[in-house]
Amino acid sequence: MELRFIGSGDAFGSGGRLQTCLYLSGGSEAMTVDFGASSLVGMKRAGLEPNGIGWLFVTHLHGDHFGGLPFLVLDGQFRRREQALNIGGPPGLADRVTRAMEVLFPGSSRVSRRFDTNFIELPERERVEFGPAVVTCYEVQHASGAPSFAIRVEYADRVIAYSGDTEWTSALVEASAGADAFVCEAYFFDKRVPYHLDYRTLEEHRSDLSCQRLILTHMSQDMLDHAGDVEAELAKDGLVVEI
Repeated sequence: MELRFIGSGDAFGSGGRLQTCLYLSGGSEAMTVDFGASSLVGMKRAGLEPNGIGWLFVTHLHGDHFGGLPFLVLDGQFRRREQALNIGGPPGLADRVTRAMEVLFPGSSRVSRRFDTNFIELPERERVEFGPAVVTCYEVQHASGAPSFAIRVEYADRVIAYSGDTEWTSALVEASAGADAFVCEAYFFDKRVPYHLDYRTLEEHRSDLSCQRLILTHMSQDMLDHAGDVEAELAKDGLVVEI
């Protein structure tokens, strides 16, 4: 399977990077995990067809992780999308996306579409079939007005784990256990703040993680400035990882 980083940045464009969006291909159909506000731009820049994405998962309800959804839905509407769009995520997903659409494009959530838009709010710690994948969600420590999830994705005979945004929690050990790759936030290098991970804390817990590969993402300028001091793979926009 192939993991492509459409966007690897934080909420504020540090390093000129796009917001979070992971694109998985090689299974029965492609899917994405998270869809930040810049993700539609990123997909088109990469030559990928947004109307071809039928399954999309959102880890938590912050704009840099779900804010591209109103644009994706409207782009599909204007370009005569026909394939259903299935969006999974935490409880509160449908309401938050609907309200975001109304803020950005008043009336857009109530317009009739040629395609179905289905919101699937997933429970914690249950293996759930999700289109081409099986996903398991783990609640983590990140305030977003709704549960925030790390996710374990079984896809194309591989396992990918992704932390979402969170401070250190043992849920990350469970989510990434034995995974072929664990994509993990490392917002700061050694500054510890609530709700986010720093590289030094992650390094302290590295022996607890049994994943085969660790790939760091969602880096602030502070973390990018310390890239030469990091002993881990670092994501960047456009990076393609074969797993």
